[in-house]
Amino acid sequence: MTHIRSHLLAAFAVAGLIVSADAIGSSALAQASGCEQGQKIIAERRSLGEQFQKLSNGGKNKQLDPRAACSLFTKFSANGESGLKWMTENKDWCQVPDKVVEDFSAEHKRIQTIKGQACGAAAKMAEMEKRAKQRAQQAQQGGLAGKMGGGLTGTLSVPKGAL
Repeated sequence: MTHIRSHLLAAFAVAGLIVSADAIGSSALAQASGCEQGQKIIAERRSLGEQFQKLSNGGKNKQLDPRAACSLFTKFSANGESGLKWMTENKDWCQVPDKVVEDFSAEHKRIQTIKGQACGAAAKMAEMEKRAKQRAQQAQQGGLAGKMGGGLTGTLSVPKGAL
């Protein structure tokens, strides 16, 4: 599990660029009327960046919950899809510089990679928890294997008295 979390932590370090979405487009998007949708997308991205900061405790938290990270980066990914679509359709009208579109696209690709890692780790955690619950239930039931000493949770009675 530590291996999974170390990969997530490395991925989140790359995700530090998320907060830079603030600087990427807010001034360029505010220039033309009809560009409010782009401002909403950037505002949502900024909010998601703040949620990430809280989740990671400003980058100080080394034990991130992969389930929460998966959920957050799924939202980031959806935001990136709508942001790229909007930028492609309104680039000229709203005077969005090519560099902003390129940076946003590169950031979106990194977020998709991080999302895959976080969701993969969350799925592995869920599977491990499921297996642990199944083992605990089997141990509580104390089936034949438990009485015969089979399995790690079983007991074996040692005869008492002289041998």
